Amino acid sequence: MNFDLLAVKVQDFINDSLTMNFTKVALMKNPFPEISWNEILNQIASKAKAKEKLPTWYNQKNIIFPSKLSVEQTSSETTAQYKSQLISGKTLIDLTGGFGVDDYYFSKNFNRLVHCELKNDLHEIVKHNFNNLKAANIECIQGDSHKILTLLNQHFDWIYIDPSRRNDAKGKVFMLKDCLPNVPENLDFYFNYTDNILIKTAPILDISAGLGELKNVKEIHIVAVQGEVKELLWVIEKNYNSETSIKTVNINKSKSEVFDFILGKENYTCDYKLPQTYVYEPNGAIMKSGAFDLICKNFNISKLHQFSHLYTSENLIDFPGRRFRINQVIDYNKQDLKETLEGKKANITTRNFPEQVDMIRKKWKIKDGGDIYSFFTTDVNNNKIVLICGKIHNDEN
Repeated sequence: MNFDLLAVKVQDFINDSLTMNFTKVALMKNPFPEISWNEILNQIASKAKAKEKLPTWYNQKNIIFPSKLSVEQTSSETTAQYKSQLISGKTLIDLTGGFGVDDYYFSKNFNRLVHCELKNDLHEIVKHNFNNLKAANIECIQGDSHKILTLLNQHFDWIYIDPSRRNDAKGKVFMLKDCLPNVPENLDFYFNYTDNILIKTAPILDISAGLGELKNVKEIHIVAVQGEVKELLWVIEKNYNSETSIKTVNINKSKSEVFDFILGKENYTCDYKLPQTYVYEPNGAIMKSGAFDLICKNFNISKLHQFSHLYTSENLIDFPGRRFRINQVIDYNKQDLKETLEGKKANITTRNFPEQVDMIRKKWKIKDGGDIYSFFTTDVNNNKIVLICGKIHNDEN
């Protein structure tokens, strides 16, 4: 890693460039010929990417950033803070350290933490940054984590793993066995050095597939930020053979929406009704969990259709997702659409509907945005309908 990037004049240039058009900056003549122009440009692009996602790193002086792709792939501080609340103890080893965002937050709940990183450049960057952030209880070790575990030969309270997909796995169905490290293959090896493992996976991983590959799964956390699922967290305990808890959380700016259940006990027969006064759309974490019918039981509301995953009630309730007042229900036909939405501005969502959003917009000349929220869906009688709604904000009752 080129630590000349930390020179005051270079850092000033990087910071001044953050508010400029990146393409224009890239076409400039390199003011520091002793440093690779690509390295400088990478610092500008990566730091700009970190502004919202990693504010602690963005605001700390003399931080060195890895590639823009590494910043995109690393945990956000929001999800790292959530993970840090799940586990604690004296010692933790991270087998897939990366940029170290998770470890920075884990280190607040552990006496000692070991950060393993295979790539030497990234290892040097992270070691420098942890020193800058005064994370003195983190030890950075460069090398293969499998070998590091063997050489250290000690028992850790927790092992943390964020496996990455192998390049030759592109296009395949997402499976943990196609990642590095291969966690299913190495589980018994890891249990020689810990009784507790926390695994982070991409949200694309099918929960049933993950359960088929892993054993001793105690909890699965589905973590969303403002409705978008960001990661799945698998809590594994040595010799655990009881029920698996599914914990969904949607982290919003004002509050977090939490919905938990025991896997295998989520079955429930919903009450199906035509649209009432209000309609509800579950957040992304609940949608990922698949507990669609349990929503009816827990919140005493009805469903529009078995496969629509939209819910309705006569009275407004608190709900882990978006809430809307139904202003109008129309049939999906030419006359009603022309009178109600054609040529207007509206937000469109489709649930259990044969046409895609782009097709609907083009067909009826509907512009994106505005205060109208429309749900193109199917009701309990299998009729194609459109709900014309107004959004209810979280502070409204």
